[in-house]
Amino acid sequence: MSTSEHVLDLRDVKRHYHQGARTLAVLDGADLAIRPGEMVALVAPSGAGKSTLLHVAGLLERPDAGEVFVGGRACGRLNDDERTAIRRNGIGFVYQFHHLLPEFTALENIMMPQLVRGLSQAEASERARQLLDYLKIGHRGEHRPPELSGGEQQRVAIARAVANAPVLLLADEPTGNLDPQTAGHVFDALDALVRRSGLSALIATHNYDLAARMDRKVTIADGKVTAA
Repeated sequence: MSTSEHVLDLRDVKRHYHQGARTLAVLDGADLAIRPGEMVALVAPSGAGKSTLLHVAGLLERPDAGEVFVGGRACGRLNDDERTAIRRNGIGFVYQFHHLLPEFTALENIMMPQLVRGLSQAEASERARQLLDYLKIGHRGEHRPPELSGGEQQRVAIARAVANAPVLLLADEPTGNLDPQTAGHVFDALDALVRRSGLSALIATHNYDLAARMDRKVTIADGKVTAA
């Protein structure tokens, strides 16, 4: 399959960090390609480089070598404004902690990235309400994050991540702070949303039960991405 047919394509990516006189090779020739509509679990022990891989894939960090293609576009030589535009419009992020803005309602949190993109308030509100309804928390739209349960907060974070209809969703332990039952419910919602929208997803998780429900599993060993 050609690069243009992959939503995400990492090719021979290297990412090194310097600790005094020592160089730590976190990614050392990592390759990973994700097809449209594919949901991939990234399972690896702490310190193996999961977050680094997600940051490089999400254009938050530049690789020291290699190339990152998003939607078939090579991103290594793009300037910061061009990379920011791809992140804003083409990539959604979900983290272990929801990072919602506490002074705004759930609805307003989901509207925010849409307004930044240039949608009208009416369009952003309609899209936000649809997402809340789909995630079965439409009745919580006017509540602020402190008034929501952990599972509800993470559903709002998922809705915010996909509000601009990205082609790629990157999630770093999205259910890591939740109890097993709530984690299962949140993953059900995430899975349904990904399947329905047809976007691609790379999800880092320590939960092997959830990982087993995805299309395939990969891990990081010796700086390279391999099948898990």
